[in-house]
Amino acid sequence: MATIPVGEFESKCLEFVDKVAADGEPVVITKGGLAVAKLVPMESGLKPRVELFGAMRGSGKILGDIISPLENEWDACK
Repeated sequence: MATIPVGEFESKCLEFVDKVAADGEPVVITKGGLAVAKLVPMESGLKPRVELFGAMRGSGKILGDIISPLENEWDACK
């Protein structure tokens, strides 16, 4: 596991991110000789996109006749 000072990490941040993504080896970032953070690769990458269209298909139930006129009309229907 590589260890680098925070100043070097600041100046070469993108290089370290690419390196960790490529080889999977974590990098420990130190400040004043003490470890303060660890840059690690994602476990499984980004989650796949979920298709929203049709996501709730089959989750509702029609319990009565929704086409015929109302038995008791509401004030909004007049």
